[in-house]
Amino acid sequence: MMNQREIIEQAWDNRELLKEQSTQETIKEIVDLVDKGDLRVAEPTVDGWQTNDWVKKAIILYFPMQSMSVQEVGIFEYHDKMKLKTGYDKLGVRVVPPAVARYGAFLAKGVIMMPSYVNIGAYVDSGTMVDTWATVGSCAQIGKDVHLSGGVGIGGVLEPPQASPVIIEDGAFIGSRCIVVEGARIGKRAVLGAGVTITGSSKIIDVNTGTEYIGYVPDNSVVIPGMLPKTYPAGEFGVPCALIIGQRKASTDLKTSLNEALRDNNVTV
Repeated sequence: MMNQREIIEQAWDNRELLKEQSTQETIKEIVDLVDKGDLRVAEPTVDGWQTNDWVKKAIILYFPMQSMSVQEVGIFEYHDKMKLKTGYDKLGVRVVPPAVARYGAFLAKGVIMMPSYVNIGAYVDSGTMVDTWATVGSCAQIGKDVHLSGGVGIGGVLEPPQASPVIIEDGAFIGSRCIVVEGARIGKRAVLGAGVTITGSSKIIDVNTGTEYIGYVPDNSVVIPGMLPKTYPAGEFGVPCALIIGQRKASTDLKTSLNEALRDNNVTV
């Protein structure tokens, strides 16, 4: 890996090296490892998460090596540089037409893709449901047994290479039409109610303790959309934030936890 990393770093600084066969083969090997889940753009560590920016660089360098081509899948036709992921039966992944995953995205056994989209560099772990019209952007890291509900938008990031990808940890429930972007991180078994937007700079406020988080939802939190007053020259206006209104209870499933927290706080959403 150290040798591969050195080759990528050199090619990143000197694009003329992309003409060399050894460089091209190294880039292809790395993207193939990402596709198989043997190498990740970001991975959990004892202290949190580590972004492997050199892997992102390899993915970026992979694009100029590819030529545009036409691909036909049944009645559908595509014209792109990147081939589509195939062999879902051997992978043990359920894919409902017209769901699409790009080559270079890892889908673990037991993943279910309703009509949805998963981009290159993404990692989707076992038991996760990518529901109808949900999108998983490039390099996003999705844990085990996650539910991405209908219309969820998980943002992608390739450049700058050092930027952290979106991370959704094990067991999280992301409600319908939620948006999670810009390297935001959703903790284990957290629940986002419908329409919550979390960015890397979003304020997430615990309404019971007053604790404020930026771009991070702690484990087991139940979250709904909120507004904060802010004064401008033209007057005071509300700006979006997210509110932690409760904690997921171990005795209940994710949807029940959301409903209970809403009821306990006299909130409708």
